[in-house]
Amino acid sequence: MKPKSAQSPEFWLLSFPIPGIAPRLGTLAEEGGLDGIVFADTQNLAGDPYSELCLVARSTTRLKLGTGVTNPVTRHPAVTASAIATVHAESSGRAILGIGRGDSSLAYIGMKPATVAALERYVQRVQTYLAGETVDLDGFESRNQWISLTGLPKIPVDIAATGPKVIGVGARLAERVTFAVGADAERISASVEIAKSASSEAGRSDDQPSLGAFVNVGVNDDAATARDLIRGGLGSFAHFSGMSGAETSRVSPNDRAIFEALGAEYDMANHGMRSAKHAKFIDDAFVDRFGVAGDSEYCIRRLGELLDAGIERLVIVAGSRDANPGDFFNSNAKLMHEVVPALREQFTK
Repeated sequence: MKPKSAQSPEFWLLSFPIPGIAPRLGTLAEEGGLDGIVFADTQNLAGDPYSELCLVARSTTRLKLGTGVTNPVTRHPAVTASAIATVHAESSGRAILGIGRGDSSLAYIGMKPATVAALERYVQRVQTYLAGETVDLDGFESRNQWISLTGLPKIPVDIAATGPKVIGVGARLAERVTFAVGADAERISASVEIAKSASSEAGRSDDQPSLGAFVNVGVNDDAATARDLIRGGLGSFAHFSGMSGAETSRVSPNDRAIFEALGAEYDMANHGMRSAKHAKFIDDAFVDRFGVAGDSEYCIRRLGELLDAGIERLVIVAGSRDANPGDFFNSNAKLMHEVVPALREQFTK
């Protein structure tokens, strides 16, 4: 185990921005001791994340608020900058902007994820808007005229990344990088090294981004129930490793075959659901390797291994879209009241 540090690791929750539910979920996350909540930007499956984050801002006092994640296609960079700045203003400076290449948000309108080059250009422009500077939109000068008037610190940008190229974009351009490579400590360690190397090459040796990881977590004394809770959401994150450019050289041949099958045959019509057709590829052993499912003691040990691997933030994906509501809330309660406090004690002076 690595030595304790003066700063506690961060624990976040990822969810969907469901109108009428999001503010209460934010309140529960804050009361449960979590550091932040992120809402997916997937317009065909849930409400608008920025609207719901503003509502959560009013129902909380310290919880950090972010997108988990938006994409470079459905919103112009000026629109994204203004939207997240609104959340920042309404929350007195608690917003973080999460950006990725895009998945369900684009698939449900017949589009593919953005290229790495498009993502990089988008992040550069958004960062410039957020800094209050002028953006060159292919010869047209554009600047957000109100963000700097808030007097708040700059909004951090967080890049969701699986493959080395996107990790590199985040390491060069963003304040945060959050890996989507599952709960394999070796893959996390490899991703950390890629990020550190890329940021150093970009001249950021003294300003390296904060590193985190998305992890599917189900907490239940019955391991089978815990696995069933996260199986659908786990498939959503695992299929990123089957996309072009994903780094899988350090995974077993069996897992590589599963990633490739999920990438090729992902059932987007049932995105994030355990009833999806691609669930046939996700056996219990794979759930145990890619996710964390079991009782509190088991989850504490597994998540501790990930923090040991060099990250300082865990973004918990707590269930599938069609998960049993009782199991979902029971898992979250155990996570907040048993797992997170134990990990804070373990990794903080």
